Amino acid sequence: METMNSPAPRTPLNLDVSFRRNYARQDTTGILKNISLSGAFLEISNHDLRVDEKVNLTFIVGSRERKISAQIIWKNSYGAGIKFLPLNNRDVQIVDDLIYFVESKRIGHRGILDGILKKVA
Repeated sequence: METMNSPAPRTPLNLDVSFRRNYARQDTTGILKNISLSGAFLEISNHDLRVDEKVNLTFIVGSRERKISAQIIWKNSYGAGIKFLPLNNRDVQIVDDLIYFVESKRIGHRGILDGILKKVA
């Protein structure tokens, strides 16, 4: 039985993102390594992110730029776990669209590989 504090299922990905701390003037870049409706893992080296710090993420899905707010939940030497802070249904839809985009690309690649293997067999 899942508890309310259990993390949502994660979808692996490798997506370049830029983000800005709420007080910063300059963007920093990182890579989203996995994502769920509730949050993601942001890989970033040599960082000084703080737990509870808020950031604004920017990434490209398809050819469209998307933005969403998040909060640092935990950190280690590889990066940080972030929790999305959706302000409205549009923000939730942005995350859902990204997960769908990643999953549909993965299924498409799997279909191509299956086709190749069937021809070889």
